[in-house]
Amino acid sequence: MIMLNETDLTPASFILNGIPGLEDMHMWMSLPFCSMYAVAVVGNCGLLYLIRYEDSLHRSRYYFLAMLSLTDLVMCSSTIPKALCIFWFHLKEISFVECLVQMFFIHTFTGMESGVLMLMALDRYVAICYPLRYSTILTNPVIGKIGLATFLRAVLLIIPLIFFTKRLPYCKGNIIHHTYCDQLSVAKLSCGNIKLNVIYGLMAAFLIGGFDILCITISYTMILRAVVSLSSAEARQKAFSTCTAHICAIVFSYSPAFFCFFFNRFGSHTIPPSCHIIVANIYLLLPPTMNPIVYGVKTKQIRDCVIRILSGSKDTKFHST
Repeated sequence: MIMLNETDLTPASFILNGIPGLEDMHMWMSLPFCSMYAVAVVGNCGLLYLIRYEDSLHRSRYYFLAMLSLTDLVMCSSTIPKALCIFWFHLKEISFVECLVQMFFIHTFTGMESGVLMLMALDRYVAICYPLRYSTILTNPVIGKIGLATFLRAVLLIIPLIFFTKRLPYCKGNIIHHTYCDQLSVAKLSCGNIKLNVIYGLMAAFLIGGFDILCITISYTMILRAVVSLSSAEARQKAFSTCTAHICAIVFSYSPAFFCFFFNRFGSHTIPPSCHIIVANIYLLLPPTMNPIVYGVKTKQIRDCVIRILSGSKDTKFHST
């Protein structure tokens, strides 16, 4: 039952209804969700452990990878545990404040994910186009500053969106047909004018995603020009191979993101809501699941560290700090 404050029509709580039309399949659908989440947690924690303690991974490329792993952990942990509670125990209620907090973490760290992918593209650009200056350009202080700037950009752009959602009057019920508090799904329950939410949401998406995609495109255009100009086929192959894992991460992150973006704006009357919600969850779960696997398989230094640890080699050198 919805409880409203008489002065501001703020609900005490919302009901997250899971995936509409597929309620009878929630238990079965929880299995891939749970499996992927377990892989994401173990894989990303493993990467963070390796980067923290393995001396050979104390380089800018792996610091950016650590940022990506930490972002992925927060991003999927903001949604999947609650989704599993809905699927397994029918614990669908979420307080208004908790909903806003979840919304903040989801949108902030999806923005952070995009920003880190952009930083990793710039890292590959510097490594391939300016190899002799790589260590002097991307120093630890520089990495820390641009990482902090990327995080603050996401926070500062998302906070107004949360405020605009909080101020809305809600009188269309309290049932959200979703597994988490998506900003637009929550705003649609309002009986007020949500035009500001829609416009600002689009603006924030373009300022974060549009800018990052532009930087990634420019970086890889310059990388392609530099690689093609190399005389040795072996050198070209080696240069391209250093970018393979990052390109896979971009595909895993942006493909479902584009689907969700265009569905919300243009396809809500043609695509079943259940399909949108499944893809929206994949958008938050697929990159954290696949990124550790891809980087573990495609990155020789990480692969060698894992093999040495699993084989119990005495050559593995860790240090504590």
